[in-house]
Amino acid sequence: MRLLHTSDWHLGRSFHRVGLLTAQRAFLDHLVATVRDREIDAVLVAGDVYDRAVPPLAAVELFDEALHRLADLGVPTVMISGNHDSARRLGVGSRLMERAGIHLRTDPAGCGTPVLLHDAHGPVALYGLPYLEPAMVRDALGAPRADHAAVLGAAMDTVRADLAGRPPGTRSVVLAHAFVTGGAVSDSERDITVGGVASVPAAVFDGVDYAALGHLHGCQTLTERIRYSGSPLAYSFSEATHRKSMWLVDLDADGAVHAERVDCPVPRPLARIRGPLERLLDDPALAGHEDSWVEATLTDSARPHEPMARLARRFPHLVSLVFDPDEGPARSLASYAQRLRGRSDQEIAEDFVAHVRPGRAADAHERAELRSAIDEVRAQEMAAEGAR
Repeated sequence: MRLLHTSDWHLGRSFHRVGLLTAQRAFLDHLVATVRDREIDAVLVAGDVYDRAVPPLAAVELFDEALHRLADLGVPTVMISGNHDSARRLGVGSRLMERAGIHLRTDPAGCGTPVLLHDAHGPVALYGLPYLEPAMVRDALGAPRADHAAVLGAAMDTVRADLAGRPPGTRSVVLAHAFVTGGAVSDSERDITVGGVASVPAAVFDGVDYAALGHLHGCQTLTERIRYSGSPLAYSFSEATHRKSMWLVDLDADGAVHAERVDCPVPRPLARIRGPLERLLDDPALAGHEDSWVEATLTDSARPHEPMARLARRFPHLVSLVFDPDEGPARSLASYAQRLRGRSDQEIAEDFVAHVRPGRAADAHERAELRSAIDEVRAQEMAAEGAR
């Protein structure tokens, strides 16, 4: 059986205030063409279809159009909700869509109920595990703790229990949206830390033939059977070196995996350039970046006059300007966003305590209180989102 694994579309997202809807449409055109031309048997979308719980209308229309095109091809699509999606909104109409071969899996209660497909070698069970917010799903799944490893482990127990009752030789695929240990992160993924722990071990997926993962934006192979497709477009400059692609996965008669990367269209390359303003304006070696989306980091000891306007004359697609002097007090000019890049909510909160109380960082009890408060806020946000 031939599967096309993709994730993290983030429909409706922009790139440093530059709209990406045209680029996202081009990706979906490419996806549909790949499904048609490469004789795909099923499409797997591992979460974060939208960029936010209440997406803009244009993103919803683009999603609707993509579903119609996939349904017209007669190729089943299995799709789960991610941490950026509103599971309840994404799941509206799922029972009707199922009749057209679009299988939306947004309810944790359905983790152990697969989409069953067949090929010449027998059945393939595809299990969709939507993003599982620990505090919200612990009781429903019977997990021993409210953390990611426990709830995902409980969900996988239901998968393995269902699979055990299937005919011998049934092949199995799981879609999941999680941070699995060993994965490489980018700046554009939303922090999902709960209880101080964000990752789950790869061993949680033992017992299935293929795990199609979403959440991390870089395409990567954790094991031959556990892969991230990554996002189809770059959503931060930390992804400047990414090769954006989907996985074309052939699952053979005994469940062995043969995977091939299918490159995605690149709307515009990304470039990070660094140095004093005058060098960036004159250096001929940077000519290849003049049509790229550019993040320029200026290392001048003093802030130059009108640097954005001057750089934009050479790099018309300059979208980010950062000040990072090589030395001296001007280092404090680095933007607030730059200082927070790559830090979790917990780390930011602890840094704040240390900042307002010089000489006395948060102790173990205070760190636990901060962690509990962050988890409670996240649970309240998820509950409010679900009630809308």
